[in-house]
Amino acid sequence: MRLFVSLAYDGTRYSGWQRQDNALSVQQVLEDAFSTVIGERISVTGAGRTDAGVSASRYFAHFDTDIDIKEPMRLLYKLNAILPADIVVNGLYKVAGDAHARFDATSRSYSYRLHTVKDPFAYMSAYCKFDLDMEAMNEGASYLIGEQDFSSLEKTGGGNATSICRVTRASWQKTAPCHYVFNITANRFLRNMVRAAVGTLLEVGRHKQQPEWVAEVLAGRDRCSAGQSAPAVGLSLCDITYPYQLIPLK
Repeated sequence: MRLFVSLAYDGTRYSGWQRQDNALSVQQVLEDAFSTVIGERISVTGAGRTDAGVSASRYFAHFDTDIDIKEPMRLLYKLNAILPADIVVNGLYKVAGDAHARFDATSRSYSYRLHTVKDPFAYMSAYCKFDLDMEAMNEGASYLIGEQDFSSLEKTGGGNATSICRVTRASWQKTAPCHYVFNITANRFLRNMVRAAVGTLLEVGRHKQQPEWVAEVLAGRDRCSAGQSAPAVGLSLCDITYPYQLIPLK
């Protein structure tokens, strides 16, 4: 039986989603918890990588088990009882045997939060000490929308077969005085793409570049021409969509 699992995590103390030999990962902690509670070795496949320090408020993974889970709510309770405070499992979903958390995803959405005045309570938000022109950043963000080559925003050595992505949303909002959030949705993302996009748009927001410069950066397909990557602390994966309905086990 194949199951999807929805979860959320604060990525601050993790080396990312993917299991690694010499660093703590979200995948490792989740697999260990499932294996303990279910009573057999569980291997979990995630919807994609998140980098070190990056969080997720709505993430999906899948795993296979021969155990008939008759009390899913009790299983969730046991899982969350042994998981650390920075990881929570929110639901279990029975899916087709060939359903895949990564390859079946039709879109992913990220948010990036930042603040421009020092704020000790702005957790999971990056500090930017410069004033920002949100109107200019939104004009620059409009050049990200559409299907195009995003190799200019891809970390070198990403190893993707293609750098073509289809972005359907990219915009900034002010959530409070001196607090901003950038929301972006695409069918797929390249490694480091969102943080590079934010860093590039901050160049526009600081009036170091004009909004149309973003289009020039994308056309040049050269990572060195874009802005520096924004810190991981402000980035969260906030949604993943699938072409089928996920019905919770009850």
